[in-house]
Parts: sequence; structure tokens; C-alpha cells
Amino acid sequence: MKPAGARAGLSRGPSRGATAISSLAYHKPKPRATLRLFCFPYAGGSALIYREWGAALPVQVEVCPVQLPGRGHRLREAPLQRMQPLAEESARALLPLFDRPFAFFGHSMGALLAFEIARLLRARNVPGPSHLFVSGRQAPQAAETEPPTYDLPEPEFIEELRRLNGTPPEVLAHPELMQVMLPLLRADFEAVQTYAYREEPPLDCPISIYGGVQDEEVSREDLDGWCAQTNAPCTVRLFPGDHFFLNTARDMVLRTLARELHERHLL
Repeated sequence: MKPAGARAGLSRGPSRGATAISSLAYHKPKPRATLRLFCFPYAGGSALIYREWGAALPVQVEVCPVQLPGRGHRLREAPLQRMQPLAEESARALLPLFDRPFAFFGHSMGALLAFEIARLLRARNVPGPSHLFVSGRQAPQAAETEPPTYDLPEPEFIEELRRLNGTPPEVLAHPELMQVMLPLLRADFEAVQTYAYREEPPLDCPISIYGGVQDEEVSREDLDGWCAQTNAPCTVRLFPGDHFFLNTARDMVLRTLARELHERHLL
């Protein structure tokens, strides 16, 4: 009998040459781990964000930082400018690693991507994540109220990056490096800002929602909306910091994440 992914059309070969291993970076396999945690980056970010997570989380967790096209060792691949193709590419590539219990963690753009992959797996009749962690992102069904910025002229776009405070100042001040980064940043912003939510039944896995107390981009109400996306338990937790609390409050985030995995009997 063919595996579920084959019956559903997900295992016809990853697009653009990606494979399960080439889609990860800073990944240390743990044969005895009981759970794989796939971590998806925010816009303009890479798997580097999650490099230290494997050492900080319990030994039962095998952290799988996902490297998306256009960054790190996949720098020569063009970044995708729409969320659905990015979800499909990621699902096909990662499918071989869904052979044991797994969970998703995504921050900002990564939260949307993790959510869409979970929906895609369900639509293809492939077992999905045991738990979904979404961080620093408004609920997907919320209407976008801000005008798009991905197509702004370069000076205005760089000023927007400076305002968001997610790109290091030394990178913004380095013209040659910015010329390399700008296509990736624009593509990621476009994928998020052109995202079109589709009405579907809620997921069956629990959802944990993380936010920053000082995040001016995502309010507590924005976070609460995620609870409509699951039939299972849903929790909202706030951490000190702005939109990038994931980095500044990392230790607290990881302690909370580990505790929730234990409470859900996933470890």
C-alpha cells in the first residue's frame, strides 16, 4: 500500500530540487526523540533563528529549523512570493520527516506558513501536527487593514524595515548586503501581504499562541482570534518585548514551550 502522502499526491517529488534534508539547517537528528518540532522563520529570517533551540529544549525534542528558498544554503533558489506555493513546496519537501509525531512552530510569516501547511496536510489526508505554536501574528481570518509595503520604492521600503526593527542596523547600513537582502525581504513581505484566507473547518490539534507585550503590530485581540482555528484547547501567552520577543525573550519562550509539550503529554 502506498503511504498517505503518495495517495494524496504530496510525494511526487519536491519541487525546485528541495529534499527533506536540504530544507533544514542546523538540524541534529535524534533517533530516540519522541517529537520533531519544525520551526518556520519570520519574513527575511532564516533557520539561523532556531540554531540554539535543539540544545535548549528537552532531549525528547528533535528541532528541525526549516530553511526556506532564497536564504542560507538555498540562497540561489528564488524566494516564493505567494504563501500557498510556499506551503506546498515545504509540505512536499518535509513529508519524509513526518514519519513520527511532530509539531509546528512559526513566528510572524512563519506562523501563517505553519498554519497553511497543517491545513494542506489535512486536505491531502496526511496526518498533521500534534500541536501548532503560532507566534507574533494576527489570526489568519483577520482582515488586513494596512496598505501593502512590499512594492514601495527602495528608500521607503528600507525605512519600513527600520521601523519594524527586525533587520539589524548594521545590515541596513551596508548597501551591498542590502542589495542581496532586498529581493528576499520583498518576496516574503509580498507572500504575507497578498495572503488570502480561505474558509475551512477548524484544525483538530491544540494551538498555542505567543505574543509580545510591547508588540505594536499584533494586539492581544489579534492573537485571541487564533482560537477560532481549532476544535482543541487553545492558549494565549504574552512575553516581554516587541514583535521580535522571540529573540529577546528566547529563554522564557523555550521554557514555556517545553512545559506545554509536557502538559500535552507529547514528551
